Amino acid sequence: MQNIISEINRVPTSQYYGRVAAIQGLLVEIGGIQRHLSIGSRVNLRARDGGRVKCEVVGFRDERALLMPFGALEGIGIGCKAEIAERDPVVYPNASWLGRVVNAMGEPIDGGPPLTAGSEPVPFRNAPPPAHARQRVGEKIDLGVRALNAFITCCRGQRMGIFAGSGVGKSVLFSMLARNTAADINVIGLIGERGREVQEFIKDDLGVEGLKKSIVVVATSDESALMRRQAAYLTLSLAEYFRDRENDVLCLMDSVTRFAMAQRDIGLSGGEPPTSKGYTPTVFSELPKLLERAGPGAGKGSITGLFTVLVEGDDHNEPVADAVRGILDGHIVMERQIAERGRYPAINVLKSISRTMPGCNTDEENAIITKAKQYLATYEDMAEMIRLGAYRRGTDPLVDEAIHFFPMLEEFMSQGKQERTSLPECFAALSEILERHPELETA
Repeated sequence: MQNIISEINRVPTSQYYGRVAAIQGLLVEIGGIQRHLSIGSRVNLRARDGGRVKCEVVGFRDERALLMPFGALEGIGIGCKAEIAERDPVVYPNASWLGRVVNAMGEPIDGGPPLTAGSEPVPFRNAPPPAHARQRVGEKIDLGVRALNAFITCCRGQRMGIFAGSGVGKSVLFSMLARNTAADINVIGLIGERGREVQEFIKDDLGVEGLKKSIVVVATSDESALMRRQAAYLTLSLAEYFRDRENDVLCLMDSVTRFAMAQRDIGLSGGEPPTSKGYTPTVFSELPKLLERAGPGAGKGSITGLFTVLVEGDDHNEPVADAVRGILDGHIVMERQIAERGRYPAINVLKSISRTMPGCNTDEENAIITKAKQYLATYEDMAEMIRLGAYRRGTDPLVDEAIHFFPMLEEFMSQGKQERTSLPECFAALSEILERHPELETA
């Protein structure tokens, strides 16, 4: 009955129709109803075979509205009827959605029963909470990964980016976080993902227990740019719904780069000028609108956001990576050179940063981390000379200690896909390593 009432409330009191005037690629121009539309409005096109194609208004030109479709344009031609759909696209989630896999429209794609609609609408494009009304980030959150727990400690309500090139192990780290991180609810967005990897992630990485407290939003790489972009919006909308009910939500999105690419395709089709590396201006205005929705709420709930960024050509200063790094509260850098020497996850802890550190740690914990980083940095500075045999042991005591501790620290940061190490265990293990001083071991 609640579903029926919700649907009745969404039925418009009047209906306006227009006609398709031109089609160029994936851009459809309609006339007759442009004065009743605005950017983001939804329009249904009636195909010649009786089907309907959902579209969204992306711009206006010469007294016509410019639309892009959510699906294929087969059956659409000049003169086809265009009717206005819902003006403010919303979704009606509730707690029964946990354990389900949905598409960008919020429709189930896991073969299960229809989803039960909630009573409260949540807009796809929600505004972030006002800055003055937001709570501060909470206590430390256990990510289950040693390199992150120890060197890049994250707090509840923090937003972190995972920056990596292709094939460096970004997706594996993403799956480790999805399975190991302590949170009340997981909302996972797979944006532009390879179709074959979706089932692998759900069955092998997330597992039955992980799926019970998760909602997975999927838009594969073969879907339209609008679907890929909307999947990102829906991921944050679902996270906001549960956050506003005082849950600590973990929002995982793979990847922000594919969201930016989808927005670039939409902008170029609408006539926007390309700027840096072909990205349009709206890409850099939409990124903060999306990412700022994560974080602490006005109440007790929070959204801890972990967003992957695919850096093109291993260039960590490319436009999207640079823009995202300036928005988020820290970044996790993964490097191909580390992966090539067989250490996974291939995180460069010296180039990574968490903006809640060192304030979230005790003085003892910060002292341990500082000492370990000092050894890693010293070894990296002298690595070439050490490999060439140009350094003589005894020349510099600090370098000697770095050579002694480096293999143990590398082993500490290396972690299998199925392993999990809690926060207290991480600091205890790191402290134990640093107590193995070369002089004591020699004695």
